[in-house]
Amino acid sequence: MQTAFDTDAARWAALAARDRRADGAFFYSVRTTGVYCRPSCAARAALPQNVAFHATAGEAEAAGFRPCKRCKPDQPSLAERNAAAATAACRAIDAAEDAPGLETLAAQAGMSPFHFHRVFKSATGLTPKAYADARRAERLRQALGETPTVTAAIYEAGFGSGSRVYEKTDRVLGMTPRRFRAGGDQAVIRFALGECSLGSILVAATDKGVCAILLGDDPQALAEDFQDRFAQAELIGGDAAFEALVARVVGLVEQPRLGHDLPLDVRGTTFQQRVWQALRDIPAGQTASYAEVAAKIGKPAAVRAVAQACAANSLAVAIPCHRVVRTDGALSGYRWGVERKRALLDREAAA
Repeated sequence: MQTAFDTDAARWAALAARDRRADGAFFYSVRTTGVYCRPSCAARAALPQNVAFHATAGEAEAAGFRPCKRCKPDQPSLAERNAAAATAACRAIDAAEDAPGLETLAAQAGMSPFHFHRVFKSATGLTPKAYADARRAERLRQALGETPTVTAAIYEAGFGSGSRVYEKTDRVLGMTPRRFRAGGDQAVIRFALGECSLGSILVAATDKGVCAILLGDDPQALAEDFQDRFAQAELIGGDAAFEALVARVVGLVEQPRLGHDLPLDVRGTTFQQRVWQALRDIPAGQTASYAEVAAKIGKPAAVRAVAQACAANSLAVAIPCHRVVRTDGALSGYRWGVERKRALLDREAAA
């Protein structure tokens, strides 16, 4: 598989910059010292005629070179060790009835609390506490659909009291647990159907912000899909003020490069939230591959899960999943059709 460091020119550039992104992509040996190193090694630069490149550490050792004592290329990289520490902490949080504190997690990782906090946030995009809160909210959403009572769901999810749920999870569920359990019973959601240059559009919002921007060919199908999601909610047509909000959304579709300041009511799992935030970080007029988004959120192996999170996005254009493409740059599946994806990218490129 081709990488960004397959050519000698790219490798020399990585050595000059001590680029940590190249670690693991290749190794280099120095004939005069008899050692081999990572591209990011801080050792003094060697003369080009004394340097050889190797695809793996094993290849370098087979050629008679020993590992550098400074960068330790025969051991996991610092990034790999940090990722492993964050993964272990996530598993500890997932398995615990009461989330371990920062000091406990840091001690398990063999780090200071301050350093562990930075490592965890860099790897996951969340603080340990935010991750624990999100995981508990996920368990609550699941338990609300499986347990006989709301109270049972609250305690099964790991909340010590009902008051803590109503204080902290309304922003995650978008409503009280009882309303969520009832499929949105008593929740007020305004929505309107309209037309834009990409076809039919449905815009819906709670009092917290826009919760859905759906595109399609059939307005009736859009309405049915949305109504199925909140079967028990109070769905009402938008008034004049809401029509103004719809106009702002349509303006975003017509000129996606301009960005937006729309209030959003974004709901999803911890992983989906991280993916969607990464999508919002992609500048207008640019694209990123699913693999690049997975690496951005610290989950390089989760390419398929990233694609699934893109497909689950219900806020077209506002969360720009249209900016994610295949590794070769080709357009892949888009929830609202590849032609709409191409049109949005063309508009951003031409602006």
